Amino acid sequence: MTEPVPPSRARKAQTGVARGIGIGLGLTIAAAILGYSRSAAAILESRLTTLGIAALVLGLWLAAAIGDVARRRFVSDGAIDGRNGADPQVDAANAILRNTAEQVLLALVAYGALTLLSDHARVPVALFAACFTAGRLLFWTGYRDGAEARALGFALTFYPSVAALLMAALATVQ
Repeated sequence: MTEPVPPSRARKAQTGVARGIGIGLGLTIAAAILGYSRSAAAILESRLTTLGIAALVLGLWLAAAIGDVARRRFVSDGAIDGRNGADPQVDAANAILRNTAEQVLLALVAYGALTLLSDHARVPVALFAACFTAGRLLFWTGYRDGAEARALGFALTFYPSVAALLMAALATVQ
């Protein structure tokens, strides 16, 4: 059983998480505005090429997370047979994998919707995929240092997907 976090430490972590979320949200808004303002109308074929490259980026992150779990299981006497909870490093890698898979799924849906519904999707999708890469790198490297250390990474993968969904929704009413 995990010990509860003292209230003062919890508040400090919450403040750090809020700061990371705020920075990530600000960067997402900037990417959405910059991306939309810089994106000329494009034909579907060129938008789909952009989506294909973004899907490749997302797939590479998912493959890296799966590979990390496999590598850690292979070198762990307790986890090589697939037992959960046998190795803290494998457990952390599984948590990163689970979050990465969730983020990849959301991003694929969001980027796909935006690409198919908006003539101005190329630059925003490219910027959102770049945010995803920066976010996964920050999330992965900060994971073991706690919520505060991984908050910006989470925000840079989550909020661009939400922005893409909102932009796609706006494109349907225009």
